[in-house]
Amino acid sequence: MEDMEGMFGSLGTLLFPLIIIAIVAVVLLRAVVIVPQARAVVVERLGKFQAQWMAGIHFLVPFVDRVVARLDLREQVVSFPPQPVITSDNVTVSIDSVVYYQVNEPARATYEIANFIQAIEQLTVTTLRNVIGSMDLEATLTSRDHINGQLRGVLDEATGNWGIRINRVELKAIEPPPSIQQAMEKQMRAERDKRAAILAAQGKRESEILTAEGEKQSAILRAEGQAQSAVLRSQGEAEAIQKVFTAIHEGNPDPKLLAYQYLQMLPRLSEGEGSKVWIVPTELTAALQSISDGFTPNKD
Repeated sequence: MEDMEGMFGSLGTLLFPLIIIAIVAVVLLRAVVIVPQARAVVVERLGKFQAQWMAGIHFLVPFVDRVVARLDLREQVVSFPPQPVITSDNVTVSIDSVVYYQVNEPARATYEIANFIQAIEQLTVTTLRNVIGSMDLEATLTSRDHINGQLRGVLDEATGNWGIRINRVELKAIEPPPSIQQAMEKQMRAERDKRAAILAAQGKRESEILTAEGEKQSAILRAEGQAQSAVLRSQGEAEAIQKVFTAIHEGNPDPKLLAYQYLQMLPRLSEGEGSKVWIVPTELTAALQSISDGFTPNKD
């Protein structure tokens, strides 16, 4: 028995220092705090705010300091469920919103607000109802940038006291009731049909104008061509007559030859379709008399 008691006593003597060493090691390990990049840690000492630690290695005072919050300093995105909002013309629309925020002061985000995500959501909903309530449906559907700017201004002013900065607010969807959507689709279809009819009429009008202009230019060119052709033909005939007249006078023909040529031209004059009435000039009688005298033998 004495041997057994001595052996247990020896084991107890050996284990006690080992236990103490293990406890000290655990305390020291828990006293070391490594903060990753773009993260922050809020530390309290005896229940009071002590410090906010950024990226790096830090040490806690055992049993005195404790970590109360670990915050992400990167830009965060939170999407809120659709909210029914009534416009100024009493139309209920469903709006989905997205908020981009970033924690700038970890201590204020920890102590100034209990749940800043829930606070941002409720503030977004109330601000959205105030903004949309002063606008009609058409302005709501066409003024997203204006609505986003107003929401961001109100949210950023309120969350600045919480150490949070609102970078951007976006409206994902604005959905009016199904009946309003059907009416808007019919209106858009009617507007498209109207624009198509106007464009078709304008195209037809321009086509007719171009066709008329083309016909006008063609008629003008045709008339100018005919006029030039008549002028050239007249000039040719005048030159031909002048040459014939010159040749006749240069050849000094006698009256018998002229009378003979005159008689040869008479059949050609009768070939025209409009030659129905003949008027015999006095020159024809004189020409016939010259021919008769030419064939009558001289009595001398």
